[in-house]
Formats: sequence, C-alpha cells, structure tokens
Amino acid sequence: MEEQLIKYQRAAECIRDQFQGEVPFASVILGSGLGDFGHSLEIKKCIPFRNIPGFPATTVSGHAGELCLARGGGRLFILQRGRFHYYEGYGLEQILFPVRVYHLLGIRRLVVTNAAGGINPGFVPGDLMLIRDHIGLFAPSPLRGPGMEVFGPRFPDMTRVYTPSLRKMALLTALQRGMDIREGVYAFAQGPMFETPAEIRALAALGADAVGMSTVPETIAAAHSGMEVLGISMITNMAAGLSGDRISHEEVMDVSRKSAAAFNGFLTDCLLNWQDTKEEDEKNGS
Repeated sequence: MEEQLIKYQRAAECIRDQFQGEVPFASVILGSGLGDFGHSLEIKKCIPFRNIPGFPATTVSGHAGELCLARGGGRLFILQRGRFHYYEGYGLEQILFPVRVYHLLGIRRLVVTNAAGGINPGFVPGDLMLIRDHIGLFAPSPLRGPGMEVFGPRFPDMTRVYTPSLRKMALLTALQRGMDIREGVYAFAQGPMFETPAEIRALAALGADAVGMSTVPETIAAAHSGMEVLGISMITNMAAGLSGDRISHEEVMDVSRKSAAAFNGFLTDCLLNWQDTKEEDEKNGS
C-alpha cells in the first residue's frame, strides 16, 4: 500500500514540476475521438504519458496519450488526452491512477467524457448526454483492495456521484448555445466487444440510457476523493439491436469527428461557466 502511494506521489511531483507548481482548477478526461478539445483554450504545455512515472500507455486509436496544461477565462485546466481501459488489459488500479494523482495535486474538480452507444430510443447519434448516474454492477470495484485514507473513506457514499449543480450549469450552457442536450444513466461494460442485443435489453430494463467501456472507474475514484464531477457522453451509435446495423469502432470515431465542433464549443463554455458550488449542493442535499 505504501509502495503504491509512493508511485502516485512521484507522478504528482513530476507533473507539478513540469507545470511549475500551478494548481489547475479542474482536470478533463477526453474520450474516444474527443482528444482534439482545447483549441479555444491557450495550451501552455503538454507532457506525453510516457514521461510521467507510473502512467500507463494508451493503445486505442483516438487517444493521443498526453497531459496538457491549458488556460481559459483566467483559469488553468489539465486536459488528459487519452484514457486507459479495462479491455486493454489494465487493472482498475492503473485506470484510476491519473485521478488519484490529480487529487494529490490539489485538484478537486473532474470532467469525464466518453463516446457511448445509445440505449434510450429517443437518442440519435451525435447527441450529447449529461450523465446523471451510472450502473457499474457488472464490473469489479476500482476501490477493491487495501484502502488508503489519503484518498477517502473505506466505504464511500455514491448517492450523488455526478454533482447536481454542475448538470444544472451544463443545461444552462446548452440553453445559451441553443443546443438540445440529453440527461441519462450511463452503464459501464467491460469490452472490448460491443454488447449483445440481449444485454442491451437487460440494461434498458435496469434504467440505462447509454452504454460504454470507460468513465465509471475514474468517476468512482473521483467521488471517493470528494471531487466534483461532470460527466458528458457523446452518443456515437445506437446500441446493438436498436438500429439493425453492425457496430464498429470506425463508426464511433467517425461520428465523434463529425460532432467534435459542437462538443468542443459546449465543453469550453462549461469550463468557463463553472462556479464553486459543491458547498451549496451539500447544504441543499441535492
């Protein structure tokens, strides 16, 4: 346990040195096909994952594999261009490694984004969905193993994983931009195979609106550490059995590229509109 904590600390020190000790306001994890985000921000410096102790290497097309420090609206942000997936062979401890490093850096806000398959029949490819809650029952817990108090309690509450006031802010941002935006429940599947039609029917019966192969492990780690979390899914395809079409990673990437401009503008405005509202959430019991 102590050895693992030292690995987190080494990564945090490396990033702190590279970014000259500046503490970003928030970190943004960018999903498949969304790594080009940040053109509207001032990119100050980028660090390849391979130059950060303990960071795994991303192996999936559409994940650049670098951390960038960006400035916008007088604030600093870390853009994580690429993430790590269970289906790549990484353990959950490796997947949540960056989130715990961000916590040690003093970052208390996280944005998680992903490409997802639509389960809700009212969705269409290209839609953006704010994640209201998630279903991760069918995957191992990322908090399994010895607990480390520096990151949070042994038995953390998961009632409000996705910060309610941030969803309200994002809804208002979409309204200001004249965008239609969805809200829903994201289901985590281990991958790398896409789900079967029977699995999609089961997830729909459980209340899922979208499904994907990421996000939930990082979000659990962030909530465990007391971070505010905003989750955004880009619906890149309809899930198995809902459209009659075969599903491919190429389709996911193609829709991501076509919808990138709308996504980038929306997320940029969300970052610039972000207010410190966690205390208000806790006071109101939201």
